[in-house]
Amino acid sequence: MATPDPFEKTFSSSPKVSKHEHIIAGILCNVYGLDELQSTIRPVSCLWLLHPRLQSMSNMEPIGAAAITAWNSQPNRERGLIAVSFDQRNHGTRKQADRANEAWRSGNPLHAQDMYSIFHGTAIDTSHLINYIHAYAFPEDDHDITDNIALGVSLGGHATWQCILHDPRITAGVVIIGCADYARLMSGRADKSKLETWHSSSTPGENFLGSKDFPKGLLAIVDKTDPAALLMNEMLPRDVTVEDAKREPTEQEKKKLWPLMRQHLQGKRIFNLAGGADKLVPYSASEPFLTWLKTAVKPGGWYADQGVVLKDQVYDGVGHEMTPGMMKDAIEFIVETLRAEKVVAAKM
Repeated sequence: MATPDPFEKTFSSSPKVSKHEHIIAGILCNVYGLDELQSTIRPVSCLWLLHPRLQSMSNMEPIGAAAITAWNSQPNRERGLIAVSFDQRNHGTRKQADRANEAWRSGNPLHAQDMYSIFHGTAIDTSHLINYIHAYAFPEDDHDITDNIALGVSLGGHATWQCILHDPRITAGVVIIGCADYARLMSGRADKSKLETWHSSSTPGENFLGSKDFPKGLLAIVDKTDPAALLMNEMLPRDVTVEDAKREPTEQEKKKLWPLMRQHLQGKRIFNLAGGADKLVPYSASEPFLTWLKTAVKPGGWYADQGVVLKDQVYDGVGHEMTPGMMKDAIEFIVETLRAEKVVAAKM
């Protein structure tokens, strides 16, 4: 299964902003927008840029520059904006083995383990870098980082879901052609890849999860960290249909779900952008979970009025790519988010 370049048609031109390199916790980071900060504005938001599979941190520079330029053009700003990109694990300056970034069809029998551990690790890296970014970006303590936004594309989109769920300092996320249900995504990919572990059973796929291609050890981690498994599967089976995902939880189920929702999602703003013709990361893989979550947080829903904003947009005819229109919408969402969020004391 060939992996397309999601940025092939994205950038015709982009604005330029300052870039400073820092090695933070042994990870090379590009920090954008420091020189453009106004000295009179102390609070700063940080946009974390997570790149696609087979790409690198440099690919995210135009997005960071566009977001910073768009925000700096806003009148009456009460905060500044910087952006940070770094190489995902086993990519760019951190690459150890080419095969670990490949799929089953490209000769990597450990595709499921490799991909999840890489983007799960990237989310962990993001949280670790959040711990230290202030000390490196502002050693003279002339600004405060008050909040964080994650934006990821493809593999970076998968990682962004993890960032949203597992770090309370990340108050918003933009997921571009990413997936919120890893088991469903990889089940579909196993079918298309004609894996023996998918097609050998009397009912195709019934023994895939827990097989050598999706081991029990991986499944245990997915259940604890992946959005659909962690939240939705508390009340619904893995093979839930979109229609069944609209069911309201019972009172007993709500008792289990409310603490999870408060811990992982309360007060967060999320924008999910998907290609309607994406065959590599199809919208159908995330659709049951997104339907479930939209049903929960909509006006009158069982988890309404808890500050969760979920915008879910499918772009007709778009494949596994980030179009200029998607980039425009993502930047607008970031600006809206920065306008909507109150400036608070730094969370150190």
